[in-house]
Amino acid sequence: MNGAAKGAIVGGVFLTMVGAAGYGVYSLVGEESGSTGGSGGGSGTTARSEKRTGPPDAKETAETAKAFLAAWAAGDARAAADLTNNPAVTQGAVGDFKTKAYVSKAVITPGTPSGTTVPFTVAAEVTYEGVTKPLAYESQLTVVRGLTSGKALVDWQPTILHPQLQKDEKLRTGTPAAPPVKAVDRNGAELTPEKYPSLRPVLEQLRKTYGQTSGGTAGAETWIEPAAPDAPKRVLLTLAEGRPGLLKTVLDADVQAAAEKAVAAYPESSVVALQPSTGHILAIANHRADGFNAAVQGTRAPGSTMKIVTASMLIGRGVVSADKVVECPKTVSGGGRSFHNLENMELKGANFATSFAKSCNTAFIGQMKAVGDESAMADEARRVFGLGLEWKAGIPVFDGDVPAASGPEAAAEYIGQGRIRMSPLNIASVTATAKTGVFRQPVIIEEGVGERVLARAERQMKPGTSRQLTQMMRQTATSGTAARVMSSVGGDKGAKTGSAEVDGAASPDSWFTAYSDDLAAAALVQSGGHGTDAAGPLVAQILTTG
Repeated sequence: MNGAAKGAIVGGVFLTMVGAAGYGVYSLVGEESGSTGGSGGGSGTTARSEKRTGPPDAKETAETAKAFLAAWAAGDARAAADLTNNPAVTQGAVGDFKTKAYVSKAVITPGTPSGTTVPFTVAAEVTYEGVTKPLAYESQLTVVRGLTSGKALVDWQPTILHPQLQKDEKLRTGTPAAPPVKAVDRNGAELTPEKYPSLRPVLEQLRKTYGQTSGGTAGAETWIEPAAPDAPKRVLLTLAEGRPGLLKTVLDADVQAAAEKAVAAYPESSVVALQPSTGHILAIANHRADGFNAAVQGTRAPGSTMKIVTASMLIGRGVVSADKVVECPKTVSGGGRSFHNLENMELKGANFATSFAKSCNTAFIGQMKAVGDESAMADEARRVFGLGLEWKAGIPVFDGDVPAASGPEAAAEYIGQGRIRMSPLNIASVTATAKTGVFRQPVIIEEGVGERVLARAERQMKPGTSRQLTQMMRQTATSGTAARVMSSVGGDKGAKTGSAEVDGAASPDSWFTAYSDDLAAAALVQSGGHGTDAAGPLVAQILTTG
C-alpha cells in the first residue's frame, strides 16, 4: 500500500485509512482477542534491557500514541492508564468516559505528529435513556519519557479526554439538578450566549443559582462538572430539551451589544457598564483567551482610577478641596519610599482639581502626613464606597479589596497600587458612587429575587464631597488626561484615567472609568499601556453607542 495512512480507532479496532497524513499503515489491533496493544508502553514491540533516556523518538511516540488511543476507544481503562505517567487518575477518567459520560461509541482519528505531540479528533456518540447524539471535538496528547521506567508514556492531562476539561473536572451525562432558564434583559429581550458570547459564564451561573426556582423542567445533557462546588456546569451537548423557566435580569441588550463590540478590538480586555441611579449592571463583557469573567471577578491593581476614592477621603476629611492649591512636584517621599509622576511631570501653583485631572501622583501621596491615619484609605473604601462588603449581585463577583497598610504600601494605595485589588465592576461602582454620592450595590438580578440581602455602606458621601468629585471628573473629561478620548461623548460627563504597574509585565495595565448622564462604565485591558491607550477608547465607545 503506497502513500500515507491515517488511523481511526473504533471500539478498540485500529483501522487504516489511505490518503491522509498520519502514522503510516497499520494492521488491525486486537481483532482476535480484543487486546489493545498491552500495557507495556514505550517502544512497544521491541524488548529493551537498558533504560532509555531523553525525549521519545518518532517511533516511540507513534507506537505509544497508537496503543493509548486504541485502549481508550475500546474502553479498556486499565490498559490506557498503564500507558500514561499518571495511571490512577487516567484509569478513573477513561472509565468514566463510558460509564458516567455515557459515550457509547468513539471513533478516534490521529493526525500528523509534531515532535512528541500527537493531535487527534474524536467523533463520539452519547447515549442516555434511549437518546443518542453525536459529540465531536479535537484534542492532542504528548508523549514523554517515564522518570523511573524510562518508557515512552502519554503525559496525562484532562484536556486529552476533552479540550475544555481542566484539573479535577469531570465529564458527565444525565439529568441536571438545575433546569434551563430563559434569561431576558430589562426590556424582555432574550439573552443567549450565541448572540452575546461574554454572557456565557453569566448565564451558566444564573442557571445554577435560579434554575430550580424559575419554573422550568430539566432535560438530559452532557456537561463538564467543575472542581469548585460553587462554579456552574458547562453544558457541551443537549440530548433532550428541558423546558426553560423565565428569569428577568437588569441587563440591557443594547448596552451589552455595544460592550461586546467594544472588547472585540482589545485582547485581554474586560468592561462593565452600570446605571448609577440604581446600581443595575447593564453589561458585562470580556475578550480573553482563558474565558475567565475578569469583568466581575478580576483582581488587579486599579492604578489612578483609585484616586477617586483617595480624593473623596482627602476632601471628606478637610485635607484638600478642589480649588485649593496643592504642590505637584516631580517626586515625593511617602512611607520612606520615593514616588514620581509619569514623565517626571511637575505642576506649579496648580489646584487639587487640576492635579486630579492631570493625574499627579505626588499631589496625592504628599497629603499622607496631613491625613495622619494609615487606615484612611481602607476606611473610606469600605464605609463610603461599599468595597469589601460581600456583594450579592445574583452571580459570584469580587467586591474589591483595600487592605489596611503601612509605610510605602500605604503611600502606594493613594495611587491605586500596593495591595489594592479591583475588578472593572468595582471601579464602575466607585464611579457610580462618586456620581450620585450614594453607594448602591451592583446587581444583575433585582433585590427581592432569591434570599439575598444587599450590602449597604455605613455612611453616604457628604454632598460637598460628591459635588467636588464630579467637578474634578468633569474637568478630567474635558481638559485633563481623558479629554481626547471623551471628546465624542456627550451629556453630563466625567472620567478618570489609570495605568497600573504589574510585576514582570512589559506594559502596565490600562484602566479607564467614566460616566455620561445615567450610564457609567469601567474597563481594564491587561498590559494595554496607559489608560487612554486601550481602556479609554473602549469605555468611550460604550458611552457613545450604548
